[in-house]
Amino acid sequence: MAFEPVPLQPLERGYLRVLRIRSALGWLVLAAMGAVADVGLQWRVGFPPGVVGGPILLFGLLSIVVLVPGRWRRWGYAFTDRELHVASGWLTRVHTIVPVSRVQHIDVSQGPIERSAGVATLSLHTAGTENSLVVLPGISRERAEEIRDAIRARISDAPW
Repeated sequence: MAFEPVPLQPLERGYLRVLRIRSALGWLVLAAMGAVADVGLQWRVGFPPGVVGGPILLFGLLSIVVLVPGRWRRWGYAFTDRELHVASGWLTRVHTIVPVSRVQHIDVSQGPIERSAGVATLSLHTAGTENSLVVLPGISRERAEEIRDAIRARISDAPW
């Protein structure tokens, strides 16, 4: 029996905005620490301003403009009646397949940044201890609720 690859759908474009905002917030914290270091170095040693903060801002901009979109493009998912496929990663590519029959608990969540971008996160809790949580971020809330409802209907139809 040959394995038929499932075509994966990309995440919503709004999730790229979420990733960029989260990255910018992280780099902003580092830039603030770099600015404090710049002031200290200028005051104590006489270094010119921007010796520490400049490279941090440069790397942050590079990360937000180049690396974040690459990370976003590496995500994909597919939902069939029997399983959910979630794939991500660049250096280490991970393709997780969750059989619907193994799902025990389903969450659909949205933080404030996700809400503003119109995306949600679907979390599936499965039986077992290791890798028992599978997270699919960056899909529309409507799609997340469709998948949740389909899984819930399939679980309630399963004989116990």
